[in-house]
Amino acid sequence: MNNDTLTYPIFLGSEIEQAPADQAAFHVLPVPYEKTVSYGGGTYQGPSAILEASWQLEDWDGKSKPCEQGIHTCAPVDCSVEPDQVIENIAKATAEIVKSGAMPVVLGGEHTVTYGVAKGLRDAGYDDFGIVQIDAHADLRQAYEGDLLSHASVMKRCVDLGIPLYQLGIRAYCEEEMKIREDHGVHFQDAEELVPNAIQSFELPGDFPKKVFFTLDIDGMDPSVFPSTGTPVPGGLGWYQTLNLFESVAKQREIIGFDVMEFAPIEGFHAYDFAAALLTYKLMGITLRNA
Repeated sequence: MNNDTLTYPIFLGSEIEQAPADQAAFHVLPVPYEKTVSYGGGTYQGPSAILEASWQLEDWDGKSKPCEQGIHTCAPVDCSVEPDQVIENIAKATAEIVKSGAMPVVLGGEHTVTYGVAKGLRDAGYDDFGIVQIDAHADLRQAYEGDLLSHASVMKRCVDLGIPLYQLGIRAYCEEEMKIREDHGVHFQDAEELVPNAIQSFELPGDFPKKVFFTLDIDGMDPSVFPSTGTPVPGGLGWYQTLNLFESVAKQREIIGFDVMEFAPIEGFHAYDFAAALLTYKLMGITLRNA
């Protein structure tokens, strides 16, 4: 996969100037990493496509102007090295964002990226935080095709760090992952409960950490909304349900960052690029309004 022809403009660059790193509420971190995708490819193109599409957004997100608090777009993480080093590169970049006083908004890339982000949050001093995950897949395999750093194992790597996990919208998992859920005390509301009942909010357990990192795999949403992902699964969350579930978390806990993973652009279908950029911006707005 060649990243040489990809461009990484600043987020919302048609509307705003690049905020100085020390004056921005959000640091957008592109991570064009793709190595272990197991069906369709193209996630390495996701960050670039989202940034380019963000130039078509309005600065008003429908309720507020998140950009007024400053958005700084970072240089893309070097993903040309070995996987272990990619994880360390992601962790370092994430830790630097947190130490600067900003919130990381990470654009992937395959979902393995979230493991590096979690390590970076730990390195930056967040010793007690939980992860809330929207996804079609549990991603709790010990390894997939022998690879401990597979996208199908990313949440297992995170719970192995001792990070509490709450999963939303899962509808594809194996027996091994069901057992790991039980062994690690993973909380969940799966798609078969959320979607037919149109559930828009939920209550986190009382002992769930007060600080939360939110990871959103694009395939957690229904393919009718986002077919632009490597492993789509029918029966997923809708647009407004996804936003409402995110806001439900933001009302209960402090969001310390979020990511948008597994977006794989479809050539000639720019509507999905725009939707991914708008989703990212709306999550910024929800975070600020509930801080």
